[in-house]
Amino acid sequence: MDFPIETVRGKFPALDLTDKGRRRIYLDNPAGTQVPQAVADAVARCLLTTNANLGGYFETTVAAQKVVDDAHAAMADFLGAASPEEIIVGANMTTLTYHMSRTLGRRFKPGDEIIVTRMDHEGNVSPWLQLAEDLDLVVRFLPFDETSWQVEEAALSALLTDRTKLVALNYASNLTGSINRVKALTALAKQAGALVYVDAVQFAPHGLIDVQELGCDFLVCSAYKFFGPHMGILWGRRDVIDALKPYKCRCSSNGLPERFELGTPQIELMAGLTAAVDYFADLGASAGESGSRRRKIAKAFEVSIAHENPLALRLIEGLSDIEGLTIRGITDPARVNERVPTVSFTVDGIVPETIVRQLNAENIFLWSGHNYAWEIVHQLGIPAEQGVVRIGIAHYNSAAEIDETLESVHRVVAMLRQQRS
Repeated sequence: MDFPIETVRGKFPALDLTDKGRRRIYLDNPAGTQVPQAVADAVARCLLTTNANLGGYFETTVAAQKVVDDAHAAMADFLGAASPEEIIVGANMTTLTYHMSRTLGRRFKPGDEIIVTRMDHEGNVSPWLQLAEDLDLVVRFLPFDETSWQVEEAALSALLTDRTKLVALNYASNLTGSINRVKALTALAKQAGALVYVDAVQFAPHGLIDVQELGCDFLVCSAYKFFGPHMGILWGRRDVIDALKPYKCRCSSNGLPERFELGTPQIELMAGLTAAVDYFADLGASAGESGSRRRKIAKAFEVSIAHENPLALRLIEGLSDIEGLTIRGITDPARVNERVPTVSFTVDGIVPETIVRQLNAENIFLWSGHNYAWEIVHQLGIPAEQGVVRIGIAHYNSAAEIDETLESVHRVVAMLRQQRS
């Protein structure tokens, strides 16, 4: 089926906003997407009708507990978890990773080894580096291949030892857009007896996740990257998290997942989280899937990918026409399924921020900088204080928006070069 782009765009009020009569083009999506009306409505409805803390017997506290339970069930469907008890909801991916790293640290001893990649967002690097510093652990850095733009199995195998206790991987890069072969990398790590912690923040908006098929032990993502509210979600394999002793208040629940969810939950945001998952399910239903919510979500990604990939190729092809512009990631059309539609580039002799400021002035929203892909820019030799220009497509973006953005990039680069000469 043809992707219903106009119907989809009609669900996102922000896409109709203007500034002094000028349209907005949202290509800042890797940093956070816009939300459908249904998500905002769910948050407001929760605040207005079920606004209470948990654990009581009156009407609103009972209703609030249902909101929390529904959110965990929705994310279990979204990630393919075996049970809602494996879903831990918190402030954001980085906070959850810091918390889980400290909890896992109780199992490690001096000399144990942790592997982190040079492809990850800093939120899946710094928590482990600092844990290693605290506990006198050994950190091994796993580079990505600058030809394939992926972490290769051979490179991981070379680092694994009988002292490796954890491997921290990312599913897709927030700078290069490259998708790693997480299932294969996880299998190698598990053969060595290591736990596997996967950052899926950048993959979650663009592809179906099946945590059971991947075989990893933990996976984290952020709702505000897939059309939901500002919060993070951590999935943990039941047998693994059940054996962990988290840092928590003495009198708080010892049940799952409550013992990992510190303090009063963001109940109204959990209502928005369920609505975001249901938005995907509704999209899948409109594409003809009548089965379970999980199957509808899978269908939604099928049609979304079929819409996003041609837009990514259109963007890559248009950028490749600019002399001196280097795309930092996969550009081969035959490999488009090995990347998400996040495209980063540099231009010889032009600071990325100067390009971005010009496009932002035209109400084309995108980012420059390292974007917390700290290890990537260092491996590639890109000045961290400059970074890249990053354009990130979501499935509510249109071909017309990509064409208009390409015209602006071409014109701005030509203008900046003329000013230099």
